[in-house]
Amino acid sequence: MPGNPLELVQLEVASQRAALTGDDVDAALVRLPIDRDGLHLIALYDEVPVVVFSADSPLDAAEELTVADLAGEVLVVPADDVLEVALPGTVAPRFAAPATTADAIATVASGVGIVVVPMSLARLHRRRDVTYRTLAGGPVSTVALAWPADRTTPLIETFVGIVRGRTARSSRG
Repeated sequence: MPGNPLELVQLEVASQRAALTGDDVDAALVRLPIDRDGLHLIALYDEVPVVVFSADSPLDAAEELTVADLAGEVLVVPADDVLEVALPGTVAPRFAAPATTADAIATVASGVGIVVVPMSLARLHRRRDVTYRTLAGGPVSTVALAWPADRTTPLIETFVGIVRGRTARSSRG
């Protein structure tokens, strides 16, 4: 739809619902859970969790990590955490939670602990001094397309159709 510009706006998880119910955005890619009241929502995919740690950590030897592999590690949980993961056997840090995922990754880069995030966030905040491995059996983060139900327009319906894989030649069924 070349005649209809698409403006991308980065949203924080904490403000995604407010952005949708205000006039900030017409639709958004959101992380679940979200209060669905007044919203239409299409779940798109589940994102796997990864453990981020210092590049020189012994955890780097594994291709995939389990909760048992993380016993004794300091689990850094940023204030903007989206997974709410609890890992038995890990240790709480003796410092305040970093404000952001980027800050948490900078902290683990120094060799202090681990952080568990969806893979896209590990890639977004990629640094040379950290690496990550998939956490087997960890909590997934579901990404969905959401938009206010009372502001569904023909353009939004067309966009939703495109997201669902419909083309001009396919039926709506």
